[in-house]
Amino acid sequence: MEINVIIGPVIALAALGIAFGVGLAIASAKLKVSRDPRLEEIIELLPGVNCGACGYSGCEAMAAALVKGEVDPSSCALIAPDAAKRAAEIAGTGLGQKTKKAAVVLCRAEGVADNFDYFGIGDCAAAALSQGGPTACRYACIGLGTCASVCPFDAITMGDDGLPKVDIDKCVACGKCVAACPRGIIILAPTNRYIHVLCSSRDKGALVRKLCKAGCIACKLCEKACKFDAIKVEDNIAKIDYEKCTLCGACVEACPRGIIRDIREEETRPTAAAAAAAEQVNSKE
Repeated sequence: MEINVIIGPVIALAALGIAFGVGLAIASAKLKVSRDPRLEEIIELLPGVNCGACGYSGCEAMAAALVKGEVDPSSCALIAPDAAKRAAEIAGTGLGQKTKKAAVVLCRAEGVADNFDYFGIGDCAAAALSQGGPTACRYACIGLGTCASVCPFDAITMGDDGLPKVDIDKCVACGKCVAACPRGIIILAPTNRYIHVLCSSRDKGALVRKLCKAGCIACKLCEKACKFDAIKVEDNIAKIDYEKCTLCGACVEACPRGIIRDIREEETRPTAAAAAAAEQVNSKE
């Protein structure tokens, strides 16, 4: 009697399990979404690093967009030329052309005043939460290298001057450094536009002079010097319209604070410490 009481429910549950299993199998077969065979081929051609520089969550999402004809292979910054050509053939799209971009740090932080000495976690975001950050200028680079640590391509290193240095040959414009910077001073800019305003301060000129030796004071001399209407002072900071800029360099020459720079020259420009050392040697001679 007791055995029948136990066995009956067990058999009933087993029957229900089998029935549900069969039902799910039938539903799965009928509702199955067919996967485009081209997708796997294209995924194999993509680099597989899932950097997000293409604007999609990863290489598989990028491949799906290619199959749908929403993008072309040029959206991937890391794809090899041969692989891009083959992916275009499979997807039935053109190769496309995309202007290479790279990260640019819009700050020189030269002679910037300090609020306090920071001894906390070695992370820029953590430091920024401590009384507004260790730098008196709220737009200055904190210099703890968070941008360098999040870069998956080793494209950012910290220089002797405490500022991030971007290797544009390694940078794929994935935007991870842009998202990680708590001061919002890193942008992605076309690499064929190499003149930039290396300051992000929105403070008025009088305050900038007190806080930093190399901050924009919104004097508008650059704006007056430009014959192509490519640079404007807005919200107390000079901004370059990269579409209009002809790289003539007039704004570079006009800037009294030396913050509008041709970044191609930055690698050969001596740091403040190196310049001081050279001057000391010359004075002894």
